Amino acid sequence: MYFMKKTTLSLVLFFFSLVSFSQTAPSGPAPGNKIPVDGSRWYTLNSNGDKIEDLFDGRTNAGPEIGWGKLISSSDIIYPLSEGEEMVIESIRFFDGEGIFRNNPMTLAIIDANWNRTSFATFTGEQYQMWVGPYPARPNSFRLDTPVRNARYLVITTSGSYPTEIEFYGTHKPGRQPGTASSALLASQKQIKLKQTTGINAFEWDYQNPRATSAIDESKMSVMQSFKGFRHYMDWEKLEHTEGKYTFNPTYSGNWNYDVIYARCKAEGILVLACLKTLPKWLVDTYPLEQRDHENVPARFGKDLNDPKSYIEQAKVAFQYAARYGSNKSVNPSLLSVSTTLRWTNDQPNQVKIGLDLIRYFECENERDKWWKGRQAYQTGREYAANLSAFYDGHKNTMGPGVGVKNADPNMVVVMQGMASPNLDYVKGMIDWCKQYRGYKPDGKVNLCWDVINYHYYTNDLNASQTGTRTRGAAPEVSNAAEIARRFVRFAHEEAYGMPVWNTEVGYDIHPGSPQKAIAIGNKSVLETQADWSLRTSLLYARNGVEGVYFYMAQDVVNAGTQYSTCGLLNGDGTRRPAADYLYQTNKLFGEYYYRETINADPIVDRYELNGKSAYVMVVPDEKGRTADYTLNLGSAAAAKIYTPKAGSDNMTEQVVNTTNGSVTIRVTETPVFVVAVEATTVTPPANQRPSVIITAPVMNTRLPAPATINIRATATDADGSVARVEFFSGTTKIGEDTDGTNGWSY
Repeated sequence: MYFMKKTTLSLVLFFFSLVSFSQTAPSGPAPGNKIPVDGSRWYTLNSNGDKIEDLFDGRTNAGPEIGWGKLISSSDIIYPLSEGEEMVIESIRFFDGEGIFRNNPMTLAIIDANWNRTSFATFTGEQYQMWVGPYPARPNSFRLDTPVRNARYLVITTSGSYPTEIEFYGTHKPGRQPGTASSALLASQKQIKLKQTTGINAFEWDYQNPRATSAIDESKMSVMQSFKGFRHYMDWEKLEHTEGKYTFNPTYSGNWNYDVIYARCKAEGILVLACLKTLPKWLVDTYPLEQRDHENVPARFGKDLNDPKSYIEQAKVAFQYAARYGSNKSVNPSLLSVSTTLRWTNDQPNQVKIGLDLIRYFECENERDKWWKGRQAYQTGREYAANLSAFYDGHKNTMGPGVGVKNADPNMVVVMQGMASPNLDYVKGMIDWCKQYRGYKPDGKVNLCWDVINYHYYTNDLNASQTGTRTRGAAPEVSNAAEIARRFVRFAHEEAYGMPVWNTEVGYDIHPGSPQKAIAIGNKSVLETQADWSLRTSLLYARNGVEGVYFYMAQDVVNAGTQYSTCGLLNGDGTRRPAADYLYQTNKLFGEYYYRETINADPIVDRYELNGKSAYVMVVPDEKGRTADYTLNLGSAAAAKIYTPKAGSDNMTEQVVNTTNGSVTIRVTETPVFVVAVEATTVTPPANQRPSVIITAPVMNTRLPAPATINIRATATDADGSVARVEFFSGTTKIGEDTDGTNGWSY
């Protein structure tokens, strides 16, 4: 019944719009050319964006694809003009499709170089299937009363109402064009060490026994050495259980010893990324009862989220932490404090310490774009930039002494929160907030308030991060993970002065009920697939220029089918799962090697390098159990060592294969293999002695069941044709020789 009425109304409106059009033909656009608009340049400030580029695709029969479930009812969509770009808008056309938006119109505005905002056009949808102009009362006039000049940004403000097409007319001067450096070149220039992509998300209890926190639990440390990065999920309440009372060793919440954990990680070569997250109870309690959640925005209830001063409490604890664990030993002690309250008899008191030089990387919050917890837990990109500005340096040191990381340690690297959605719109909003409220440095660069761009992405069969109707995880190469990584790295290169890009949450569940689960492939178990995909994730991000990767996480949360509950790389008894085995073995042999280039696409063959020596990594980028043969040219190498990750072991399996004219053909599978050359090395002999050649023979590394006898016959000749003696060594110990190449040598 409703459908019939709606159809009839539409026909009536359509009829009258035709009559109106025939009686008063709309005037054409004012003289001038159509101004080109790059639809992909628009970005939104909301929890879910609309596909705004559809407004500029030349099609009038379809409008933008609407993103539903937005937390902000009316929001801005921004179009930044590029450096040097100019436009004068003299007239506008909107194509009016269906729907009337008189009570919530779409408006157009500009922001000029002085950040003044001026509206200049409105769309209400009161016509039907026709072009209309910028003024609803004069739909047939397209010319603006006053041409728009000096725009720095175009701004669409909407509650979801749109025409199906927008056209600007006037004059246009193009600006700076995007750079042309390839993603592969950017990745190779960064020299990303493989160990940088093998971090883990973990907690204090993954290093310490809660009943003995004065020292490291050695059994736990032995398995945590699988990972060369530790993203420390650090609850604010651990540092500031009571407002203004700071604790570190021990923490009053949990009784943990951060000094000991961090010192040991540094000694073991484990990079610590401290991630300050969640609210302490005293801050949560400022919210109404029904809105209390420890993952709310880190500001007191009712504060202006666009004002850096609203985040001063967090910026103060950040200063205290950076002063203690950073590298600056010159912090004024009068600015530092710890709680001196003893909780029980013989309790260890906290002490002020300065410049321990244990932490270099400090992350401000975790997933501040968490749309699923409501507006009280969500920050727009601009709101989060205000938060970061306080955290970074007390909003350019305007918030008083003892506020902000950089005011405690200028050398500490501030990492932006890992976004739950890998959304560059969010970062664009952050950068533009800095342009407006932090300005520019003397060298002309925007005064950004973070040093590393950070996002999260879990690959799955829907190519959607933490949302949608996924059914399982997906191998990293068959997903859009590489495309997203390249997009972020290029953006950082072009818009953020080459700032590093990290992904601090990746991973796969093993529970069969999870929509993020790894799958059994062929004769491989789910655990083995989790291991394959995890190591391949590390390789993918190094290949695409991402400089830090952290797996979620050390231990399972619970043994349940909910997403991310069984992503642990360690078993419940503290032993390694195959995924941790693979990372441990990779770090042991190749962690210091850095990415140089990809020389083949399928199978993927990456080349890494260390001190001029190459290591090749090969893998079939699939999830079907597929294999492929690849012939690798190793130049003058006499042989190749092939390393294959092995579950349940500290070491990869090793095979030595002779080359043919310097080349070796390798059967490549979906488990990565590492290949290094074994060169024949000429040794300069002492005077009056024959030259020597050292050759590593593959047979010497072959294990045979006992009892077994190996007979090796080797013939060597000098330049004059005479037979030379061949000696056999195990390491540096001589174990035999063959003087004439006829009798050979047995063992």
